[in-house]
Parts: sequence; structure tokens; C-alpha cells
Amino acid sequence: MNDPATIRRLYGRRQGHKLRQGQSALVEDLLPRVSVPETEPLDAATLFGADRPLELEIGFGAGEHLAGQAAMRPDHGFIGCEPFLNGVVGALNHIRDGALENVRLHMGDALEVVERLPDASLDRLYLLHPDPWRKARHAKRRMVNHGPLDLIAAKLKPGAEFRLGTDDPTYCRWSMMVMNQRRDFTWLAGSARDFLERPADWPETRYERKARRQGHEVWYFRYRRV
Repeated sequence: MNDPATIRRLYGRRQGHKLRQGQSALVEDLLPRVSVPETEPLDAATLFGADRPLELEIGFGAGEHLAGQAAMRPDHGFIGCEPFLNGVVGALNHIRDGALENVRLHMGDALEVVERLPDASLDRLYLLHPDPWRKARHAKRRMVNHGPLDLIAAKLKPGAEFRLGTDDPTYCRWSMMVMNQRRDFTWLAGSARDFLERPADWPETRYERKARRQGHEVWYFRYRRV
């Protein structure tokens, strides 16, 4: 079945409201300095000037989680991928306000960046609240499919962690089904509490708070690369 690893198409708008003058200035001045290079293989030295542990977030929204993780571990390098311009602006604000030197951004398809990394190079990969594509005929668009997971598994180090968060029941059930078919990931949950309560080192996002205000449950999945 086709999935994001083969479809390679980004759906939806790339920009929402018109950027204010200060936001446009961030895009013009800061984004080029923190952008992932557009071509050639990638590694920590290329991105950050020296070898260091690497972490990557697919679809970082407004960047709260990405910035929070980067602030907690300044000795790690963080790569954030997001196709939505207004989300990129949000991340740029966090980078500027937090003086974060360990974050690089890619505005576009995350898989294009993931596949340019060396195998077994990532210490963590985050996929938080991806578009659930609730209709059955759209299941092929979900990032939790075997094509993207094969690529993610190849880029994670043995023992590295894949984190998945969702507030959508359909995506929750789908993800559990797909991940249960994998033999290259181990689910790090000993009880229901382990995936119903947000871990202490998992920064909360505005999207997550909004989901809870709307009465949605949120599930926190942690998998270890075998």
C-alpha cells in the first residue's frame, strides 16, 4: 500500500494568516541561519559544527515542544521539520527568545531530511499529534505506516527512542495496531499509566492543552529501537 514514504505529497495550506512585519523579519533574517541545508548528506558536524547526539521532530507545530527539548539538552542537536510557515515562525520565536543555538529547521517534507541522515544516527525521533486522516481511504496518508517507520527505524540508533503523541482515538488504535506488527520497536509501557500520563521530559504544547480543554484524552507512546 502507498504511504507517505512513497506518496511524497504535503496536503493542506502552507500558510495561514498573513505574517506581521516582525514575523517576516524573522523569516528573512533568522530562518536562513538555522535552516537545514537543502542538498547533500546531513550529520551532526554539518548541522552544528561538531559531533553530538541528534534528535528530530516531525511536524513541530508552533515549536513549543522542540524548543523545550532543546533547552533541556543544550549538548544535543535538534532538527525540526514543519511544512506550515506560521508554525516555522513560532519556532523561530522560541529560538530567538531562548537563544537556542542547537536547533535547525526544515520547512517542508520531514522524510526528505530523515533519509539524508546516516543510518543509526538519531537518539530520539518525535511525532506528536500528526494529522489523523480519519477516513479509511486516507489511511495511506498517515505517518504511522510501515514505509515511514522503516525509514525511521533505519535512522534511529539501537536503544534510541521513538515518541508518538495523539489525541485522536482513530489514530491511537491505528498506531497501536501498526506498531504491534513491528519487531524493530519495543513499547516502553508497563501499565496504562505509562501512556496516559505525560512524561516529565515531554513539554506540553498549546495543541495538547486545547485538546484537553475540548475533553479529548491524550496518549503518549514511547518505543525503543531494538
